[in-house]
Amino acid sequence: MSIIEAYNEAWDNADVDALAAILHDEFVFNPHVGGVTMGKSDALGFAAAASTTSEGNRVLFENNDVGVSHSVVHFANGSTSEAVLFFMKFKDGQIVSIETGATPLSDDYRIVGSD
Repeated sequence: MSIIEAYNEAWDNADVDALAAILHDEFVFNPHVGGVTMGKSDALGFAAAASTTSEGNRVLFENNDVGVSHSVVHFANGSTSEAVLFFMKFKDGQIVSIETGATPLSDDYRIVGSD
């Protein structure tokens, strides 16, 4: 299983232990909103809260240094779902940073190929 696939599985299952093993101790998350940078403990807390779910997870590119993935993310607070592009950097076989970009989706969106 690729690093990104393991990350997606751990995140979707709110498996904090698995996620802790995937995220490097120097992990930094730069989300597309809020102007806040999060560290590993912040990300683990966010995952434990199970405040997001995703579907249509796709690994677009992955090698030993970087990865790019795409997911549709839904929020427990009811805010608009988003199509999210993730750029990840790897270090020592773990994710050391994630940066995201997102597009809000209309309520009638369809994932390509789901019909």
